[in-house]
Amino acid sequence: MSNENTLKKKQVRVRISQNYHEEPIISRLVSVYGLTINIKAAMLGHNAVGDGWFDLELQGTQAEIQNGIRYLQELKLQIWDENTISNW
Repeated sequence: MSNENTLKKKQVRVRISQNYHEEPIISRLVSVYGLTINIKAAMLGHNAVGDGWFDLELQGTQAEIQNGIRYLQELKLQIWDENTISNW
């Protein structure tokens, strides 16, 4: 198996703003970007009021993970990983 097809794991925390609570963001990471998602922790306000966050373990090839992260960035979500904090 070539290195580009090797499965990798990446831990991220994603802040989901209230205007995205009705969007299938995690579902799209699976169905469109081919990732396996493990939700490690999550918090949404009572009755989904306010922003929430998810601690996710993304599993896929390096390209799948990069494309999934790019999708989250295009939505202008805050993403934290073990190395950086991104604000878009």
